Amino acid sequence: MTERRPYPSDLSDARWALIAPRLTAWRQARTDAGVSGRTPTHDLRDIFNAILYINRTGIAWRYLPPRLPAIPHRLRLLRRLEQRRHLHRTQLPAHRPRPRPPRPHHHTNSLHHGQPEREDLHQRPTIHTQGPDAGKKIVGRKRGIITDTLGLLLAVTVTAASASDNTIGINLLNQATTTHPTLTKTWVDAGFTNRVVEHGAALGVDVETVTKNPQAKGFSVVKRRWVVERTIGWLMHHRRLVRDYEARPDNSASMITLAMIDNLAKRLTAETTPTWREPLQPQHTQNT
Repeated sequence: MTERRPYPSDLSDARWALIAPRLTAWRQARTDAGVSGRTPTHDLRDIFNAILYINRTGIAWRYLPPRLPAIPHRLRLLRRLEQRRHLHRTQLPAHRPRPRPPRPHHHTNSLHHGQPEREDLHQRPTIHTQGPDAGKKIVGRKRGIITDTLGLLLAVTVTAASASDNTIGINLLNQATTTHPTLTKTWVDAGFTNRVVEHGAALGVDVETVTKNPQAKGFSVVKRRWVVERTIGWLMHHRRLVRDYEARPDNSASMITLAMIDNLAKRLTAETTPTWREPLQPQHTQNT
Protein backbone atom coordinates (compact mmCIF):
# COMPACT_ATOMS: atom_id res chain seq x y z
CA MET A 1 0.00 0.00 0.00
CA THR A 2 1.38 3.42 -0.96
CA GLU A 3 1.82 6.08 1.68
CA ARG A 4 -1.29 8.24 1.94
CA ARG A 5 -1.27 11.94 1.17
CA PRO A 6 -1.40 13.94 4.45
CA TYR A 7 -4.61 15.72 5.41
CA PRO A 8 -4.60 19.38 6.53
CA SER A 9 -5.46 18.22 10.05
CA ASP A 10 -2.43 15.90 10.31
CA LEU A 11 0.31 16.75 12.79
CA SER A 12 3.48 18.15 11.32
CA ASP A 13 6.81 16.77 12.50
CA ALA A 14 7.33 19.83 14.69
CA ARG A 15 3.93 19.53 16.36
CA TRP A 16 4.27 15.78 16.85
CA ALA A 17 7.63 16.38 18.54
CA LEU A 18 5.77 18.43 21.19
CA ILE A 19 3.10 15.80 21.85
CA ALA A 20 4.96 12.53 21.27
CA PRO A 21 7.03 12.36 24.51
CA ARG A 22 4.01 12.25 26.80
CA LEU A 23 1.97 9.87 24.68
CA THR A 24 4.82 7.45 24.08
CA ALA A 25 5.75 7.50 27.78
CA TRP A 26 2.12 6.79 28.69
CA ARG A 27 1.92 3.89 26.22
CA GLN A 28 5.26 2.45 27.35
CA ALA A 29 4.16 2.55 30.98
CA ARG A 30 1.00 0.62 30.09
CA THR A 31 2.99 -1.91 28.06
CA ASP A 32 5.53 -2.44 30.85
CA ALA A 33 2.71 -2.97 33.35
CA GLY A 34 0.97 -5.44 31.04
CA VAL A 35 -2.27 -3.44 31.19
CA SER A 36 -3.32 -3.91 27.58
CA GLY A 37 -2.41 -7.60 27.51
CA ARG A 38 -0.53 -7.34 24.22
CA THR A 39 2.17 -5.34 22.49
CA PRO A 40 0.79 -2.24 20.67
CA THR A 41 0.94 -2.53 16.90
CA HIS A 42 -0.63 0.73 15.70
CA ASP A 43 1.38 3.91 15.37
CA LEU A 44 0.38 6.53 17.96
CA ARG A 45 0.82 9.36 15.49
CA ASP A 46 -1.57 7.75 13.00
CA ILE A 47 -4.19 7.21 15.69
CA PHE A 48 -3.83 10.79 16.94
CA ASN A 49 -4.11 12.10 13.37
CA ALA A 50 -7.33 10.11 12.93
CA ILE A 51 -8.81 11.66 16.08
CA LEU A 52 -7.76 15.16 14.94
CA TYR A 53 -9.35 14.47 11.55
CA ILE A 54 -12.66 13.72 13.31
CA ASN A 55 -12.27 16.76 15.56
CA ARG A 56 -11.47 19.17 12.74
CA THR A 57 -13.93 17.98 10.08
CA GLY A 58 -16.83 16.87 12.29
CA ILE A 59 -17.62 13.69 10.36
CA ALA A 60 -18.86 10.45 11.90
CA TRP A 61 -16.32 7.90 13.12
CA ARG A 62 -17.35 5.30 10.54
CA TYR A 63 -16.90 7.75 7.66
CA LEU A 64 -13.17 8.12 8.21
CA PRO A 65 -10.95 7.28 5.20
CA PRO A 66 -10.00 3.57 5.24
CA ARG A 67 -6.25 4.25 5.37
CA LEU A 68 -6.54 5.69 8.87
CA PRO A 69 -6.42 3.26 11.85
CA ALA A 70 -9.50 1.22 12.70
CA ILE A 71 -12.25 2.73 14.86
CA PRO A 72 -11.73 0.63 18.04
CA HIS A 73 -8.09 1.70 18.36
CA ARG A 74 -9.00 5.40 18.14
CA LEU A 75 -11.80 5.13 20.68
CA ARG A 76 -9.73 3.07 23.10
CA LEU A 77 -6.89 5.59 23.03
CA LEU A 78 -9.27 8.51 23.58
CA ARG A 79 -11.07 6.86 26.50
CA ARG A 80 -7.92 5.59 28.22
CA LEU A 81 -6.37 9.04 28.08
CA GLU A 82 -9.55 10.55 29.49
CA GLN A 83 -9.93 7.97 32.27
CA ARG A 84 -6.52 8.82 33.72
CA ARG A 85 -6.76 12.56 33.03
CA HIS A 86 -3.69 12.13 30.82
CA LEU A 87 -5.31 13.94 27.92
CA HIS A 88 -5.57 17.12 29.99
CA ARG A 89 -1.92 16.84 31.07
CA THR A 90 -0.85 16.36 27.45
CA GLN A 91 -1.53 20.03 26.71
CA LEU A 92 0.56 21.36 29.60
CA PRO A 93 3.86 21.60 27.65
CA ALA A 94 2.05 23.87 25.21
CA HIS A 95 0.51 25.98 27.95
CA ARG A 96 2.28 29.14 26.79
CA PRO A 97 2.45 29.67 23.03
CA ARG A 98 5.41 32.05 23.18
CA PRO A 99 7.06 34.39 25.70
CA ARG A 100 5.23 37.66 26.23
CA PRO A 101 6.04 40.75 28.29
CA PRO A 102 4.40 40.72 31.75
CA ARG A 103 1.17 42.62 32.15
CA PRO A 104 0.23 44.55 35.28
CA HIS A 105 -2.10 42.54 37.61
CA HIS A 106 -2.48 39.82 34.92
CA HIS A 107 -0.32 36.98 36.16
CA THR A 108 -0.24 33.51 34.70
CA ASN A 109 -2.10 32.08 37.68
CA SER A 110 -5.11 34.29 36.99
CA LEU A 111 -7.90 32.97 34.85
CA HIS A 112 -11.39 33.63 33.62
CA HIS A 113 -14.46 31.65 34.32
CA GLY A 114 -16.59 31.26 31.20
CA GLN A 115 -20.32 30.87 30.92
CA PRO A 116 -21.24 27.29 29.98
CA GLU A 117 -21.98 26.81 26.31
CA ARG A 118 -25.38 25.36 25.44
CA GLU A 119 -25.40 22.08 23.56
CA ASP A 120 -28.44 20.39 22.09
CA LEU A 121 -28.71 17.07 20.30
CA HIS A 122 -31.41 17.48 17.67
CA GLN A 123 -30.72 14.24 15.83
CA ARG A 124 -30.08 11.90 18.75
CA PRO A 125 -32.60 10.32 21.15
CA THR A 126 -32.56 11.57 24.72
CA ILE A 127 -30.07 9.70 26.91
CA HIS A 128 -29.47 9.76 30.64
CA THR A 129 -26.53 12.18 30.37
CA GLN A 130 -28.80 14.91 29.00
CA GLY A 131 -31.41 17.01 30.71
CA PRO A 132 -33.86 19.88 30.14
CA ASP A 133 -32.61 23.46 30.23
CA ALA A 134 -35.28 25.48 32.02
CA GLY A 135 -34.27 28.76 30.39
CA LYS A 136 -33.85 27.67 26.77
CA LYS A 137 -36.58 24.99 26.87
CA ILE A 138 -34.45 22.32 25.23
CA VAL A 139 -33.02 18.95 26.17
CA GLY A 140 -29.26 18.61 25.83
CA ARG A 141 -25.97 19.36 27.56
CA LYS A 142 -23.96 22.33 28.80
CA ARG A 143 -20.26 23.04 28.40
CA GLY A 144 -18.29 24.92 31.01
CA ILE A 145 -14.73 26.15 30.56
CA ILE A 146 -12.09 28.08 32.47
CA THR A 147 -9.34 29.92 30.63
CA ASP A 148 -6.36 31.96 31.70
CA THR A 149 -5.83 35.63 30.82
CA LEU A 150 -4.62 34.65 27.34
CA GLY A 151 -7.70 32.55 26.66
CA LEU A 152 -5.91 29.20 26.97
CA LEU A 153 -8.00 26.34 28.31
CA LEU A 154 -7.37 25.31 31.92
CA ALA A 155 -10.45 23.27 32.82
CA VAL A 156 -13.53 21.94 31.04
CA THR A 157 -16.66 20.08 32.06
CA VAL A 158 -19.70 18.80 30.17
CA THR A 159 -22.93 18.14 32.05
CA ALA A 160 -26.62 17.68 31.41
CA ALA A 161 -28.37 20.95 30.58
CA SER A 162 -30.47 20.51 33.72
CA ALA A 163 -27.39 21.07 35.91
CA SER A 164 -27.25 24.49 37.53
CA ASP A 165 -24.56 27.03 36.70
CA ASN A 166 -23.41 26.86 40.32
CA THR A 167 -22.81 23.11 40.09
CA ILE A 168 -20.78 23.61 36.92
CA GLY A 169 -18.83 26.51 38.43
CA ILE A 170 -17.93 24.56 41.57
CA ASN A 171 -16.78 21.60 39.49
CA LEU A 172 -14.61 23.84 37.32
CA LEU A 173 -13.05 25.57 40.33
CA ASN A 174 -12.20 22.18 41.84
CA GLN A 175 -10.52 21.09 38.61
CA ALA A 176 -8.63 24.35 38.15
CA THR A 177 -7.30 24.60 41.71
CA THR A 178 -6.20 20.95 41.66
CA THR A 179 -4.26 21.37 38.40
CA HIS A 180 -3.15 24.96 39.04
CA PRO A 181 -2.73 25.41 42.82
CA THR A 182 -1.37 28.96 42.41
CA LEU A 183 -4.73 30.24 41.14
CA THR A 184 -5.82 33.29 43.14
CA LYS A 185 -8.27 35.25 40.96
CA THR A 186 -11.10 34.46 38.57
CA TRP A 187 -13.91 36.31 36.86
CA VAL A 188 -17.27 34.62 36.41
CA ASP A 189 -20.44 35.33 34.45
CA ALA A 190 -23.49 36.80 36.15
CA GLY A 191 -25.21 33.40 35.98
CA PHE A 192 -23.03 32.18 38.85
CA THR A 193 -24.29 33.22 42.27
CA ASN A 194 -22.93 33.39 45.79
CA ARG A 195 -22.39 29.61 46.03
CA VAL A 196 -19.56 29.80 43.51
CA VAL A 197 -18.09 32.88 45.20
CA GLU A 198 -18.17 31.21 48.61
CA HIS A 199 -16.72 27.98 47.26
CA GLY A 200 -13.91 29.93 45.59
CA ALA A 201 -13.16 31.72 48.86
CA ALA A 202 -12.92 28.35 50.63
CA LEU A 203 -10.34 27.30 48.01
CA GLY A 204 -8.40 30.55 48.37
CA VAL A 205 -9.63 32.01 45.06
CA ASP A 206 -11.09 35.50 44.73
CA VAL A 207 -14.17 35.07 42.52
CA GLU A 208 -15.46 38.28 40.96
CA THR A 209 -18.82 38.35 39.19
CA VAL A 210 -18.92 40.56 36.10
CA THR A 211 -22.26 42.02 35.06
CA LYS A 212 -23.53 44.28 32.32
CA ASN A 213 -23.85 47.97 33.12
CA PRO A 214 -27.56 48.46 33.93
CA GLN A 215 -27.43 51.97 32.45
CA ALA A 216 -26.23 50.71 29.05
CA LYS A 217 -28.78 50.13 26.32
CA GLY A 218 -28.28 47.47 23.67
CA PHE A 219 -24.93 45.73 23.28
CA SER A 220 -22.12 46.59 25.67
CA VAL A 221 -18.76 44.95 26.34
CA VAL A 222 -18.73 43.04 29.62
CA LYS A 223 -15.47 43.10 31.57
CA ARG A 224 -13.18 40.12 30.81
CA ARG A 225 -15.95 38.03 29.24
CA TRP A 226 -14.57 38.61 25.75
CA VAL A 227 -11.57 36.43 26.64
CA VAL A 228 -13.76 33.35 27.10
CA GLU A 229 -15.92 34.18 24.09
CA ARG A 230 -12.77 34.40 21.96
CA THR A 231 -11.68 30.97 23.17
CA ILE A 232 -15.07 29.55 22.21
CA GLY A 233 -14.56 31.08 18.76
CA TRP A 234 -11.20 29.31 18.44
CA LEU A 235 -12.80 26.02 19.44
CA MET A 236 -15.61 26.42 16.91
CA HIS A 237 -13.09 26.12 14.07
CA HIS A 238 -13.23 22.42 14.97
CA ARG A 239 -16.50 21.37 13.44
CA ARG A 240 -16.99 18.39 15.74
CA LEU A 241 -17.64 20.91 18.53
CA VAL A 242 -20.30 22.91 16.71
CA ARG A 243 -22.82 20.33 17.95
CA ASP A 244 -22.40 17.75 20.69
CA TYR A 245 -22.36 14.51 18.73
CA GLU A 246 -20.74 12.45 21.49
CA ALA A 247 -22.74 9.79 23.33
CA ARG A 248 -20.64 10.29 26.48
CA PRO A 249 -19.94 13.60 28.28
CA ASP A 250 -16.31 12.62 28.98
CA ASN A 251 -15.73 12.09 25.24
CA SER A 252 -17.26 15.52 24.60
CA ALA A 253 -14.89 17.13 27.11
CA SER A 254 -11.97 15.25 25.53
CA MET A 255 -12.84 16.65 22.10
CA ILE A 256 -12.70 20.18 23.52
CA THR A 257 -9.29 19.47 25.09
CA LEU A 258 -8.01 17.97 21.82
CA ALA A 259 -9.09 21.09 19.93
CA MET A 260 -7.08 23.27 22.31
CA ILE A 261 -4.05 20.95 22.08
CA ASP A 262 -4.22 21.31 18.30
CA ASN A 263 -4.53 25.09 18.62
CA LEU A 264 -1.61 25.42 21.04
CA ALA A 265 0.69 23.13 19.08
CA LYS A 266 0.20 25.28 15.98
CA ARG A 267 0.95 28.43 17.96
CA LEU A 268 4.16 26.99 19.37
CA THR A 269 5.36 26.00 15.90
CA ALA A 270 4.08 29.23 14.26
CA GLU A 271 1.84 27.24 11.92
CA THR A 272 -1.47 28.55 10.64
CA THR A 273 -4.85 26.92 11.06
CA PRO A 274 -6.61 26.24 7.73
CA THR A 275 -10.26 27.30 7.71
CA TRP A 276 -13.13 26.60 5.35
CA ARG A 277 -12.96 30.25 4.23
CA GLU A 278 -9.59 29.74 2.55
CA PRO A 279 -9.68 28.83 -1.16
CA LEU A 280 -8.69 25.31 -2.08
CA GLN A 281 -5.26 24.88 -3.61
CA PRO A 282 -5.40 23.39 -7.13
CA GLN A 283 -4.40 19.75 -7.31
CA HIS A 284 -2.03 18.80 -10.11
CA THR A 285 -2.84 15.37 -11.52
CA GLN A 286 -1.29 13.39 -14.28
CA ASN A 287 -3.42 11.54 -16.81
CA THR A 288 -2.33 8.05 -17.76
